[in-house]
Amino acid sequence: MKLAVARISIFHNPRHPLVFRGVASSEARHMTRYLLLTLLAMTSTAGAVVIRDDVPDLQYRMAESEFPALADLPGEGHGVLIEPQWVLTAAHAVTWQNAVDAVVVGGTPRAVRRVVLYPGYKKLPQSLIDAMMKSDDPTAVTRFLASSDDIALIQLAQPVHDVAPVRIYSGSEPGQLMRVMGRGATGNGAEGHCPHGPNRTDLRHGYNRIDTAEGRWIGYRFDRSPDAHPLEAAAGNGDSGGPILIAVGNEWQVAGITSWKLVEGSVANFRPGRYGQTNYGVRLAHYREWIADTIAAGGAAEAAR
Repeated sequence: MKLAVARISIFHNPRHPLVFRGVASSEARHMTRYLLLTLLAMTSTAGAVVIRDDVPDLQYRMAESEFPALADLPGEGHGVLIEPQWVLTAAHAVTWQNAVDAVVVGGTPRAVRRVVLYPGYKKLPQSLIDAMMKSDDPTAVTRFLASSDDIALIQLAQPVHDVAPVRIYSGSEPGQLMRVMGRGATGNGAEGHCPHGPNRTDLRHGYNRIDTAEGRWIGYRFDRSPDAHPLEAAAGNGDSGGPILIAVGNEWQVAGITSWKLVEGSVANFRPGRYGQTNYGVRLAHYREWIADTIAAGGAAEAAR
């Protein structure tokens, strides 16, 4: 049975009564939080990428100055500056929060004017979550989330002049070397994410190769040596909304947004971040027209103010 990991945001509910089999309630809350990293809303929000177990962690560390267009959302989660006044992110990374009043770009807090969700975005109903946890069958949740549109735009109150926006990639994606980054939950492919670790840590990056790109999604697999990249990595819990980058010459362009994981096995036994898991990101080519129209409408509204 295959499971698409659900959004972290849906389990930021302290009243949720879930208890995993043989697991104390406090641990169940930790496991629930990382378990549903983001299923169509993954890749999940904030954090360090998950790395190889045979490569020192320090080799994955990166300075913020290496990619200043990365945006930090409040608490956890990321986005990427694609226009001076617009940050692209995952819808689930913003909808779990009461409000997104500011994001950090280039180390500076930037006030937010508004958040625009894609019209097709659907929040996962609690009833489906409860049924999945009771039955250990993720089929209905997977079907629901796989049809969602996990993308949002954040309009800033003022344009950013000290950080260059990142262009959206327009080429073919399958087979391309890609780069992910984030401050989310860390871990390695042999052990997976640490269930008690924080979802905002040091900034890390890593690489992978895109396996599939169709419709809404870009997919890539977290491989182990000898098939892995020297800095093979996958997005971690807390990395949701972060960019999936492809190099065009000397320029990194954004092709996707970290969203969710597909996992084999039961919900109760699943541990995200292990080798062999497939990660999915929102494929921006599918949403190019909506992105352009939303930004154009926002610019027209600004001019009329």
